[in-house]
Amino acid sequence: MVDQPKGPLDGLLVADFSRILAGPYATMLLADLGAQVIKVEGPAGDDTRTWMPPVRDGVSTYYLGINRNKRSIALDLKDPVDREAAQELARRADVLIENMRPGGLARFGLDYASVAASNAGVIYASISGFGSGAGASMPGYDLMVQAISGLMSLTGDPSGSPFRAGISVFDVMAGLHASLGILAALHTRSATGRGQHVEVNLLSSALSGLVNHSSGYVAGGTVPYRMGNAHPSLFPYEPLPTADGELIIIAGNDGQFRKLCEVMGLSALPDDPRFGRNQDRTANREELRPLLVDRLKSRTKDEWFRDLLAAGVPCAPINTIDGGVALAEELGLNPVVTVGGVPSVRNPITFSETPATYELPPPGLDEHGEEIRAWLKS
Repeated sequence: MVDQPKGPLDGLLVADFSRILAGPYATMLLADLGAQVIKVEGPAGDDTRTWMPPVRDGVSTYYLGINRNKRSIALDLKDPVDREAAQELARRADVLIENMRPGGLARFGLDYASVAASNAGVIYASISGFGSGAGASMPGYDLMVQAISGLMSLTGDPSGSPFRAGISVFDVMAGLHASLGILAALHTRSATGRGQHVEVNLLSSALSGLVNHSSGYVAGGTVPYRMGNAHPSLFPYEPLPTADGELIIIAGNDGQFRKLCEVMGLSALPDDPRFGRNQDRTANREELRPLLVDRLKSRTKDEWFRDLLAAGVPCAPINTIDGGVALAEELGLNPVVTVGGVPSVRNPITFSETPATYELPPPGLDEHGEEIRAWLKS
């Protein structure tokens, strides 16, 4: 088979039996860093091939966004010949990643115990919705976890209904956690020669990812509530109105608040005992907010953004995604890479010596099937 470009994970073979988002996102990140990823799909292909619109040249952009740098083989695991090919791929792999329901691959001889019996060094990563114990039978969709974890109770207007986040945030987190777990297990394998089973579930990733909110409950006994765009522990830390629209304004510490007040011509406020310390500003936010808003409405959001940022005060316009991409380009972050004519978002990690590489566009279904079958028989 053709070697993948050199990268920090060059030489690593990943058998990707995952589908939809968490697993494919994890394996794309590994592939960008040089791992050779073989995407195993059923005869109908990954579900996200049908998740459209939007599309590019008739192909789902959802699928395109998480499957570059991979080769595809379509295997029907109910077919003995295809099942044998899948088992041989698993035997050769350094890493196998799957997100079937726990135990779902056992009947095909592709569960951890079966694979490890012939491949003792395999790092076998499983992603599920709710773990392999009492929650094993529950389907693992991100929206379910946003609801069950409590995230939706925190999202939206305080007087309105709970909202889902704008992305499948816990699928992405679980994919990142899976990648981290795989790399940690590979590090251990380098010392011991032994593989292991790495398990990640969306609910555990969610509770970890809820950070200050979940900590507030488990460590402080406080159940957080929906505050719209406000922050429970900081003020200001939200959009505030200017003469022509809202601007995100943040005072993450007392020094930043003092700078904010200097730029706004409100230099007396930091010496007011109600507002001098963060905990005081947070407790008295309803008294402080109108003082800030009254001054902010005297100028446009772009004027305030320019002057506040120059003074070192964190602030930001509320962009649509096109604006976010444009700013990244303006800052020289080069956010878009084009592979085989397909634009996608650059891997967010930079390396001084072994950069991410982009050689393969997202594959068509079974695009590399003949090549991979021949290699498995060799």
